[in-house]
Amino acid sequence: MAINEGGLDRAVRIIAGLLLVGVALGLYGPEYQSIWGWIGIVPLITGIFGRCPAYSLLGINTCSKP
Repeated sequence: MAINEGGLDRAVRIIAGLLLVGVALGLYGPEYQSIWGWIGIVPLITGIFGRCPAYSLLGINTCSKP
C-alpha cells in the first residue's frame, strides 16, 4: 500500500488528531471534555501511516511523488 498523503496533509492530520484526543481526555479543562474527541483517532492514525482510505476511493493523492 503506497502512501497517498503529502507532508503538509500528514502534519495537519496529526496535529488535528492530537488536539481532538486531548479534548476527549479533558486536557484543556473539564468543561471542554467530550466523547466526540475520540474521533481524532482517525486523522491521527491516517496521518501517522500516510494512507487515507477515503483518498483511495476518491482517487486523491496529495504526495508530490506519484
